[in-house]
Amino acid sequence: MNKMDRDLRPEGMAVLEYLDGEYLVVRPGSFVVCAVTGVAIPLEALRYWSVDLQEAYATPAAALKRFQETGKTPK
Repeated sequence: MNKMDRDLRPEGMAVLEYLDGEYLVVRPGSFVVCAVTGVAIPLEALRYWSVDLQEAYATPAAALKRFQETGKTPK
């Protein structure tokens, strides 16, 4: 998904495939859930995710916490 995509998503949780610098929408929706905090992240606000773990994060602190827990370092 990129900035040129239209906002035609249905309500509900989306399923995404996280890639380097972008993501693919597997199932349309308006949000994903942070893997650390459980908070809903609107797709237009999604900035942090892990390609290796295929998880979304609400904040940089949440991403860092998960990386520390799993022993992975950001690329």
